[in-house]
Amino acid sequence: MKSIRVTGKGLIRVHPDMTRILITLEGLYPEYGKTLKHSSKDTEAMRDLLASFGFERSDLKTLSFGVETEYESYKEKGVYRQRFIGYRYSHRMKVEFESDNQRLGKILYALAVCPLHPEFRLAYTVKDPEAVKNELWGKAVRDAVAKAGVLSDAAGVKLGEIQSMDYSWGQIDFEFRPMREP
Repeated sequence: MKSIRVTGKGLIRVHPDMTRILITLEGLYPEYGKTLKHSSKDTEAMRDLLASFGFERSDLKTLSFGVETEYESYKEKGVYRQRFIGYRYSHRMKVEFESDNQRLGKILYALAVCPLHPEFRLAYTVKDPEAVKNELWGKAVRDAVAKAGVLSDAAGVKLGEIQSMDYSWGQIDFEFRPMREP
């Protein structure tokens, strides 16, 4: 049995139809229990703020949450030392909605003047990523078949049936961030 192995590529351009706001809340407190209490309180306040724009409380999804100790350096008698200053929580969340620039503008303004001082950034994505992936895979397979045809013609052999196919591409994320982090 003769075989050739080719890799097909697919390119697809899709107009994003979903807006994703990525929100980070942080706080620093001297006691672990107070840190967790403030984190919960701040998250609930963020849910309240978003509810005023028609979101369900469950629409705010946690991406990551962590609490770490924080220290500061100081110099004492010519020697640098560290002193414990507290526990810092960091809560990364997202909320998504069908793209609507008017609604987006109102939400961004509310976040900007919010007393919680959240960090936030925008990303755009598609509502139905599976349909987009399927279209992309179809293009990649057609490209692979065309390449295999060229190679078999050049080798003077007849192209037979596909023996195996590997499509373990990992996760494909359809997200566009207009202002990427460095």
